Amino acid sequence: MQSSLADKKVLLGITGSIAAYKSIILARLLIKAGAEVRVVMTNAAKDFVSPLVLSTLTRNQALIDIAGEKEWANHVMLGRWADVFMIAPASCNTIAKMANGLCDNLLLAVYLSATCPVMLAPAMDEDMWKHPSTKSNLKQIEEYGIKLLQVNSGELASGLVGEGRMIEPDEIFAAITQLLVPHQPLKGVKAIVTAGPTHEPIDPVRFFGNQSSGLMGIEIANALARAGAEITLILGPSSQIIPSGIETLRVTTASEMFEATKAKFSTCNIAVMAAAVADFRPEQTATEKIKKDGTNLQLTLVPNPDILAWCGKEKSPNQIVVGFALETSDGEENAKKKLSSKNADIIILNTHDETNAAFGSSINKISIFDTNGNMVSYPQSTKKELAIIITNTIINKLNEKQQR
Repeated sequence: MQSSLADKKVLLGITGSIAAYKSIILARLLIKAGAEVRVVMTNAAKDFVSPLVLSTLTRNQALIDIAGEKEWANHVMLGRWADVFMIAPASCNTIAKMANGLCDNLLLAVYLSATCPVMLAPAMDEDMWKHPSTKSNLKQIEEYGIKLLQVNSGELASGLVGEGRMIEPDEIFAAITQLLVPHQPLKGVKAIVTAGPTHEPIDPVRFFGNQSSGLMGIEIANALARAGAEITLILGPSSQIIPSGIETLRVTTASEMFEATKAKFSTCNIAVMAAAVADFRPEQTATEKIKKDGTNLQLTLVPNPDILAWCGKEKSPNQIVVGFALETSDGEENAKKKLSSKNADIIILNTHDETNAAFGSSINKISIFDTNGNMVSYPQSTKKELAIIITNTIINKLNEKQQR
């Protein structure tokens, strides 16, 4: 039988903490499960665990310095080689440096250039764990998308008993396994996700648009892909990094997004319309830059295609259509109207106000409405966390339709 982590690549980061001895056990668990393990350590970690032991266990040299006498450790390639970068233990000092983008050792250089998921298993004394600066640093790195594992309560190096103890190696191993070999309830399912803004040209250098970054839709596409779905991401102008393995169609205007959606819709099981599509476009686009001549400029605007309404009209009984509503007032009433008028299965309400900027932020606050009359509101969370909630809602709705 194939091992649970066969062909998986784990980069294990170790920082200066008494809990570093547990990293030897963790490395052994990973290797027994079939993973290839490489280790990167801080200089302080050498005081707690032997690089020779880790090199022998993993059959790869434990790396400490960016450059040696004969060669340098390619931190960029290390972060691209790994399927996951697990830092265990993560000391208070290293967490502070990560939160503030400092780069004074190899481990931090790898972290700052890593394209793989990064996970942290913190370890420190209780007073350090509960200090406001630590809490602020932890919140910051979670906003960066780092997966933070919780600490245990127990005997600490200081002799006190309290929170801050690193969780056990088998718990860390389980978290890595869950990330790398997740349950895939959507295996064999096809989904399209629209994301980002559209730009409607006025002339060759100007356009109508909005401040959408595309992050929410990209996170939903990523969460659906982790659940096993085959994804087509239809993305408007966005500078966000796209996860590997996701087919991405780049578009600019609402009309282009509509055509790309129509081409894929009939073969998909799930359509998530997360893009912030411009409602209107100029009736005519100037072929040359419009010059300022001291007079008022008048533009005639015409409606863009309503992509969500088209999907709702064309969907089959077994297809799921998910729409988004961005509201500044009367959010619940407008979301319910949109659910009905667009014939959607689920509407995600974003409330845009002084406490929640839905556009251009890594966090958001949503409410989910469905055709069963359910409405569930969620507190402000990272868009990555909300994407998982939305994906689970979609899975439940898809199962409901299949059971009819």
